[in-house]
Amino acid sequence: MKWTDSLDIAIELCEKYPDVDPKNVRFTDLHQWILDLEDFEDEPERSNEKILEAIILCWMDELD
Repeated sequence: MKWTDSLDIAIELCEKYPDVDPKNVRFTDLHQWILDLEDFEDEPERSNEKILEAIILCWMDELD
């Protein structure tokens, strides 16, 4: 997965952190959690606030 795979990342985060409300996740934590995903293979510095926001929105949609 790459930073642009927002939905795939969100699905993985839902599975790995089922009790977490994505609205309460700090970007610094989210960034690290994504880097720690087994299938994630992108450069850490390619992330930005817009990308992280998109991932959180996808994560919230997955919970609904």
